[in-house]
Amino acid sequence: MKFNKKKINVVDIQETKKSVYATGIGNAMEWFDFGLYSYLAVIISQNFFSYVQNDELKLILTFGTFAIAFLMRPLGGVIFGKIGDKMGRKVVLTTTIILMAISTLLIGLLPTYEQIGIWAPILLLIARIIQGFSTGGEYAGAMVYIAESSPDNKRNMLGSGLEIGTLAGFILASLLASTLFITLSDEQMHSWGWRIPFLLGLPLGLVGLYLRKSLNETPIFENELSDDETEEESFFSILKNHKRDIFVCFIAVAFFNITNYMLLSYMPSYLDEIIGLSSTVGTILITIIMLIMVPLALMFGRLGDKIGNKTVFLIGLGGLTLLSVLAFYFLNLDSLVFISIGILILGVLLATYEGTMPGSLPTMFHTDIRYRTLAVTFNVSVSLFGGTTPLVSTWLVHQTGNNLAPGFYLTIVSIIGFLVIAFLFSSTSGKSLKGSYPTVASKSEYKEAVENPEDSLWWSEEQEKTGEKEDNLDSDK
Repeated sequence: MKFNKKKINVVDIQETKKSVYATGIGNAMEWFDFGLYSYLAVIISQNFFSYVQNDELKLILTFGTFAIAFLMRPLGGVIFGKIGDKMGRKVVLTTTIILMAISTLLIGLLPTYEQIGIWAPILLLIARIIQGFSTGGEYAGAMVYIAESSPDNKRNMLGSGLEIGTLAGFILASLLASTLFITLSDEQMHSWGWRIPFLLGLPLGLVGLYLRKSLNETPIFENELSDDETEEESFFSILKNHKRDIFVCFIAVAFFNITNYMLLSYMPSYLDEIIGLSSTVGTILITIIMLIMVPLALMFGRLGDKIGNKTVFLIGLGGLTLLSVLAFYFLNLDSLVFISIGILILGVLLATYEGTMPGSLPTMFHTDIRYRTLAVTFNVSVSLFGGTTPLVSTWLVHQTGNNLAPGFYLTIVSIIGFLVIAFLFSSTSGKSLKGSYPTVASKSEYKEAVENPEDSLWWSEEQEKTGEKEDNLDSDK
């Protein structure tokens, strides 16, 4: 039995790489905004929540605004996910980047509490809500687009480009923040200097829009449209028929984003407020770690393609289970060397997720439901766990009086993630996307897929029992 050769997806690897750049810049835009908000959180708290006397409470309100905006992400996921599965991935990606650019620009233009009173924090929240709504379709759409455009044997490596975009956005935010902290006085930063990076969000978004308008639709989505044999599944039907995959995806997104936001969003404020490290030194340290993480993410992506994404997940989860508390212990030692080691431990282990998660999450769902199911699952999990990480971490330190509390939180999350991945997830590296024929980028890969279909198809014992293999395989007659 062989594949129906006409249905094998053949892609141009150079075009795929261009798609990675175009989608990656949107991710950079998203995290550029998040990075700025994190690095400038103390100043933002003073400008928009100055009616509160306690500095720690001001910071909690600032991160609370950050977290509340995440409640809009599931709504964005529902709306943009449905559009993406019905009209295509490209139309969503061009819309979300415009909304992200507008919301970032708006924050830079907002008047402060001293100027317009309570309307200042309200408008800040509105800007963050726009950001949350747009990112509800942005990241899931970017993951799906790259996964559906990549050859199966390079999906993790190419998907890591999204997280390199994340790091690039954060690095740009930290460089701008560091430059401003160094060149401007505290009074200038508090008065107008903090606005400058947010105003740069508009030109960055326009560059991303220009790149995305030249994208083609993914071959897998086009093939699904041409088949058009099944009725659209409702969300209730999806929840009923794919509950195990949704659960695994939900947990994977949770431990990925708690780690991500712990290091990239919460750490600048933790170093400043808890450790007492100057904003300039803390920002420089985190920037150096992120620069180290860029090649590591690419390396772990390639490793995931070679040995399986499940193995790389377990490496990261096992490492964080054992070393999270130690990392935070190092952060609290009165030594710049140990503080650097603590941040590096978290950065290296986060890079295991950065390299494999974007290429793995889309593989959990079939083409006709992939975008909306991933978008909703991803954004509900991020809203509950990722976006609340700075708030929860700040609250844990405040309530327990223990500076290691965020490390214990990360340890518990990693243990749960390790058990779920170990027992409920099967490696999808090198396999076709669910319900799809293989995607290849060379004649040798095409020949191998035709001659050895079982090695290329998505497969599991459960599908073998139910006969779903026939949905993925066609005989040449």
